[in-house]
Parts: sequence; structure tokens; C-alpha cells
Amino acid sequence: MTFSKGNRELHIDTEALSTLALVQEGLLYPATHLMGSKEAKEVDTTHQYKGVPLPFSFILAPTGKKNKEALKSFKRGDRVDLISQEQKVGELIVDEVFPIDPKERLLNIYGTADPSHPGVKNTMNRLGNLAVSGEYKVEYPLIKDTIHRVQELIRRTGAKRVSSMMLAANPFNRAHERMIRQTLSDADIMVLFLRKPFTNEGLRYDIRRDALQLFIDNFLPRNKVVVIPFENSYMFAGYNELILDALLAKNYGCHELVIGKNHAGLGLYYDKNRLNTLFDTLINIDIDIKTVDEFVYCDTCKTLVSTLTCPHGQHHHIHYHSESIMSLIQNGILPPTILVRKEISANIISALFPNRIKNLQEIYYSLMPSSGLLEKKSNEQFYIKLMELYQTSSLT
Repeated sequence: MTFSKGNRELHIDTEALSTLALVQEGLLYPATHLMGSKEAKEVDTTHQYKGVPLPFSFILAPTGKKNKEALKSFKRGDRVDLISQEQKVGELIVDEVFPIDPKERLLNIYGTADPSHPGVKNTMNRLGNLAVSGEYKVEYPLIKDTIHRVQELIRRTGAKRVSSMMLAANPFNRAHERMIRQTLSDADIMVLFLRKPFTNEGLRYDIRRDALQLFIDNFLPRNKVVVIPFENSYMFAGYNELILDALLAKNYGCHELVIGKNHAGLGLYYDKNRLNTLFDTLINIDIDIKTVDEFVYCDTCKTLVSTLTCPHGQHHHIHYHSESIMSLIQNGILPPTILVRKEISANIISALFPNRIKNLQEIYYSLMPSSGLLEKKSNEQFYIKLMELYQTSSLT
């Protein structure tokens, strides 16, 4: 977009831009616009919008001294440039500027305003006390592209049943594999929404995406799964995350959302094998919510099992605890293959530590069996062969 001379400016970050684009493209329908004070208050009170559950209002209240001064000066009908990272990304025609209570906003999103909560702290730093409503238009090609990719796969395959799953894959492990395979057995195609946060916690998005794509390309049927980057802004970080996830998946064209029974949002409503009010609420979103059991590795069954179907006790179970697996990887240790497929581990470790092994070619040909042809080997190939040595058991 080009700058229009004489327009006023409002500065927003990429997180706000991404959220504006989501709503603009209909992915949080029936929310389609920035809400004014009356509409926002009604949604925040009822947690409903046009008969569909919506945990809180959709508003724009950016922080910053310049933004506050600009918002105070806006008049109805003013045309405002939306600026992100020093570039114009859209325009807004002012309808109303109104005060908000940041603490109340935080309570609606997170259920708490305690600044020790990481989500609260992050949102508090980017939330002002004046909001603006009005018609807007933003340019954000990423989201248009993701919609096209899902629609094109549905068109190309003629899919009648589209399932979906929200994944952090931090890191991608064997339990994720089992959930994906189990879901695919009942669906024509599957949309994997790979979370792409606006923070630097955990593995970089590109590393997680490449590991997931490696699995899809090599170990699943072709043209059955598409990976969609899901920029999960602060809106999806609160205790109402599951409701928003369901809305997003439905508006992408999915018929089903698959979640684990240990899902953070589900935990508020799931107790002693009994599901209650959350599912009654989600009925209005018109998408099936399917829960799957926790998977563990049983050292007696010698395979992945559901905790509800394995007869052996917890002391026989190895859990797929993401933080613990992540600790191994961050320290450069290849996780056991019962936790992470060796091809995935090699892919992640080689991306994290690209040049840590000196004389890699020499070590490779000194230790690994080969065809006799001297070919340059990648870090990834080295780690795969190293894991195969670990798995050799005749002398153990």
C-alpha cells in the first residue's frame, strides 16, 4: 500500500495486525469488525455474539504515548493510516473512540489480571486505555495464502470430511504422530494448525515446521495433510482458547477439531471422565470436537498405548512430556527413538547446532558402515546413523 497524504496515524504491532487480518478474512466469524463501546460491552457481559460463543469483544486499543494523543484527537469520519514496523499496512475510518478498563480486559481474556501471569504481563505492556472502532482494511498476505491453500486442497481432493488439530510440536514427538494417524483414519484430509507465537520461547517456528513437514512427506499418504502457520496472538492465550480454536477451524472449512484430553482449555470442564458445559457451548459453533486419550509408551506392552486401555500401572509408562524432551534437544542430546523418530531428532538437532562437530566426514566414515563410496554427508545423515548405532543391541 502507498501512503495517503494528510492522514493521521495509529501505530500497531505485528500481533495486532495479524489479529485484524484474521477478522477481516472472516476467520473469527461472526466477528467481522472492530466493535464500538455498546457492542463490546454486550459481548464482554454475555460472552456471546449473534448466537455464537465469543469470550470477549474484538477491539483495538494500542498502547503508547503517541497513540494515546492521536486517539484523543480523532473525530468520527477521520481516515487513519495503520502503521506497523514503520510501514503503512492499512487504513481505518474512525467511527468511535472510547475508554476501556485494561484490567477488565485482562480478566476477560485470561481469567486473571495477575502481572506474574506471562500472558497478562505481555498483554498489559501492549494494551492502552482508549479503543477505536470503525471500518478498516489491512494488507497481510500470509493469511490470504493460508485460506487459499486449504481451499485448494479441499477442491483438489474432493474432501467431504476435513479434520483439524492445533499443534505446538515443541518438539514433534511420537504421541503427535499417533494422534495424527488416528485422526486421518476417519477423515478425508487434515489441517494441522502449527502455532507460531509472537515470542521466542521454545524451538523456532521454521525448525518445528520443517520437522513436521518431514514426517508428513515421508510417513503419511500424499495430499492428505496441509500445515498452516497459526499466528496465535494474545486472543488465543487465555482460558477461552478452545472456543477461539474451534471458531478458527470452522471458518477455515474444517468439520472437526481434535484435541487431547489434557488440553488446557478443556481442563476447566473435564473432571473424572465426565465432560460438561464446554461442549454444550461449542455446539453453537457447528464443529465437532473430538477428544483423544493421552498416549504413553508402556515398557511391558512395548508400544504406544492409551492410558485408558493399558492394563499396566503408571510405573510402566513413559510420558511424552514436551518440556523434558525439549531439555534433551536444547542440550544437543538425541532423544530415544521411542520418544522422537530418529529422522525428526536429526532434523532438529542439525538445525539447532549446524557446525558443532568438527571433522564430521572423518568421524562418519570411521564409525559408520558404508557402501565404500566416499560422499559428503550432512549433519542430519550423521545423526541418523549415530542413532542407529545406539539402537544396535547385540553387545548390550
